[in-house]
Amino acid sequence: MRTLARRIPSAALAALVLVPTQVEAYELSAGVGLGWLQAGTVPRLAVGPHAGISWPVQRDILFTVHDLCTILPPTQEDGLGVYNQTSVDIGYAWEDGNVSAGPSVAFYVLPACGITLCGRVGGLAVGGHAQTNAYVAGPLGVSVSVNVDWVGRGSLVLPGYVSVVVVAGPVFRWSAK
Repeated sequence: MRTLARRIPSAALAALVLVPTQVEAYELSAGVGLGWLQAGTVPRLAVGPHAGISWPVQRDILFTVHDLCTILPPTQEDGLGVYNQTSVDIGYAWEDGNVSAGPSVAFYVLPACGITLCGRVGGLAVGGHAQTNAYVAGPLGVSVSVNVDWVGRGSLVLPGYVSVVVVAGPVFRWSAK
């Protein structure tokens, strides 16, 4: 697992080097999503702002960097949780939208329940990300984001679980050409 954790940042760095330094066009997007996070046996409400920047590398092919900061509101039995995920994606764009996917890394501190224990877990997770944005009214659109990461390594609460974050909500884009 340590080798994989080292490969993801190395792959992100290599991808950044491959992006042309003289970028003639780019697109910024930002929004907020509402959905759920599943890490362990109990699903949790997830609310989070997200932002991304995209550069065309060929006609309809994009290089994109996304960040999603998921906040898990506190409930009666546990406290606030935070799950911040960053990804480096390759995608496809058309006039009214785009879709992208790629490797991700997430830093998290959140309440979770495993099969036998509940408690707070924190750490670094590697995984994957996919996102689609559909712009329905000019720069205003709808975004759906899915993250799948491996969490809980070394934790007694989550000795090795997959976490899934799914959020959807409005998105706004700015383009520079």
